[in-house]
Amino acid sequence: MAKSKVETYIGFAIKARKIAHGSGAISTLRGGVYLLIADGTAAKNTQKLSLKFKERFSCPLLICKYGFEDAVNKAGCKIVALRDRELSKAILDSQDENYELYSGGNV
Repeated sequence: MAKSKVETYIGFAIKARKIAHGSGAISTLRGGVYLLIADGTAAKNTQKLSLKFKERFSCPLLICKYGFEDAVNKAGCKIVALRDRELSKAILDSQDENYELYSGGNV
């Protein structure tokens, strides 16, 4: 199956080491986060944490409906933070039906 543009851009971020996997790694960051991507099937505590990070870094939150672990190439991962402005902008511009921008309510 062909990768979407979003998955390709996430792959670029991984290769450039401009991505933080997991809430533990994200919580250590001081700033420089331009986009958060969360798994739509994450537990309630992870959803709350992703909203907390969204407020902390003042950045958009993108929700992945399915295939998140494959997209970020990390088993068991439920949230990632992108630390590259241009890749984050490219992901937001090319989101497809699998990704939804968080606008309030439940994650």
